[in-house]
Amino acid sequence: MTTPPEAVRAFFGYRDKPNFPPRDNIRPTEPIAVVLLDAEGERRFRLMRWGLLPHFVKDPKTFPTLFNARSEELLSKPSFRNAARRRRCLIPADGFYEWTGPKGQRRPYYLRPEPPQLFAFAGLYESWSEPEGGVIDTATILTCEPNATVAPLHNRMPVILAPDCYDAWLDTKDVSAEEALAMTGPAPDDLLEAIPLHGKVGAKPKSGTKGTTKDDKKKSSQPPLL
Repeated sequence: MTTPPEAVRAFFGYRDKPNFPPRDNIRPTEPIAVVLLDAEGERRFRLMRWGLLPHFVKDPKTFPTLFNARSEELLSKPSFRNAARRRRCLIPADGFYEWTGPKGQRRPYYLRPEPPQLFAFAGLYESWSEPEGGVIDTATILTCEPNATVAPLHNRMPVILAPDCYDAWLDTKDVSAEEALAMTGPAPDDLLEAIPLHGKVGAKPKSGTKGTTKDDKKKSSQPPLL
């Protein structure tokens, strides 16, 4: 996410004034920006490790990195069930990357709204307690079936919440997990543009350029980067 912190704060309406640096890409296990509700129902900003650690994990080194969660399986998977009911969050973003193509020749694409703007992924978070007494805040991004823009690149896409769903998604007191999951369908087909990147990941794409993609729906081995 490359949007300046003050612009992110104004868009999401939290009272904290974090000084987190804009970054061209973020990988699993690195810190990501998270917006949640505190006990008073106010929006707050937090930095959390990207990769959910459920409370029952004994040793993170032997547990898979849950950087995403299939929205259809949230209530059937012990790793996500409690968080879906009690700890939902927004994960601010202004774009993400996907790869397509044959093994060894995968090509990155940058996906962003057109026109460029901030948005929020649907997320879950957990606070994992270390044996030594410390606490690690962790988060994951929900995924769903792809829309028409993402389908040629990947068989899943991150859940992008409509802005008028933000309050309900965060409200775990009055909005049930079942009601919240109704908000997790694919984004509208015309929301995103897919821009082919010819240089390294993180290179800023040319404004207004739109690339064509091969119809390769195989799952990429490279996780999406924010």
